[in-house]
Amino acid sequence: MTEEINLKPIVDSYPEQETVKKTSIGGQALIEGLMMLGPEKQSIAVRLPSGEIDLDVRPRTQGAGKFNVPFLRGSVRLATQLRAGVSALMRSADLSVGEEEDEEVESSKIDKFLERHQGLAMTLTVAVSLLISVAVFVLIPSLLTDLIRTLTGLGKNGNFAGVFLLSLIEGITRMAIFLLYVWSTSKMKEIKRVWQYHGAEHKTIACYEAGLPLTVENCREQPRQHPRCGTSFLFLFMFVSILVFALIGRYSVLINVLLRLALVPLVAGITYEITRFAGRSDSKLSCTLSKPGLALQNLTTAEPDDDMLEVSIAAMLAVIPENAGDDEW
Repeated sequence: MTEEINLKPIVDSYPEQETVKKTSIGGQALIEGLMMLGPEKQSIAVRLPSGEIDLDVRPRTQGAGKFNVPFLRGSVRLATQLRAGVSALMRSADLSVGEEEDEEVESSKIDKFLERHQGLAMTLTVAVSLLISVAVFVLIPSLLTDLIRTLTGLGKNGNFAGVFLLSLIEGITRMAIFLLYVWSTSKMKEIKRVWQYHGAEHKTIACYEAGLPLTVENCREQPRQHPRCGTSFLFLFMFVSILVFALIGRYSVLINVLLRLALVPLVAGITYEITRFAGRSDSKLSCTLSKPGLALQNLTTAEPDDDMLEVSIAAMLAVIPENAGDDEW
């Protein structure tokens, strides 16, 4: 369902939690809004040009959530959440454009075709996004490392030290590309607002986990970094890939590329399990594992304003399950 909402009555009626918890509810920053994924529902809240909040709430597809095989569930959930995120991003882009501005845009034949075949369009968008991500963050570093191996002869005798050094170079290159991407996009005004909504998402989830009523005042005081953030997942993914790729060794350029493509789901699965452990535990080990990702979130989050927090609260309230234990992490 879709509605324009007044946030105050919802916040006023929200019951105060009695215990501190770690929730499985997560979100994604959008264009002038947020998507929240709960155990049963998915919500998309967008600040309209009129100033109202448009809230879309729908049941969440349960197929991926029921797939719970360790080291395999991570890649499955990543793919399903990516699809949901792309759909939400497209919706937020449409809503954030004013009606008058939207009417001036004449639909092309391609646009009309995509409107009639939204499922196909979504699948193609996700596929292209995955291909670009794999090409930029997996294949390019691998090819560059193979070039260094060819020029220097490093690791050609198959000794583990040389192979590990090459994997380390590959991993550092991957991290450098990622950091450059994050830093460059953070300089864009439009992306800065997305990072602010990202910060609003973290603050709202932290407020909920602290057992406080979801009000702007309470959310404002929470940290904008969160250990279960996708940014932390990406950093851990790159770190895990160094170890996994070092263990399989290095071969011809083509074999290296094919092996990395084949192992991406495994690396994602291992990373998910580490993230899951770090999110559930308060041990020194989990805190250590979370620190690099938390530091990186200084680039991918920014302090939100109160209007953004209102949007985040609206999205969060819509997906909190009736049974308090259903969203335990």
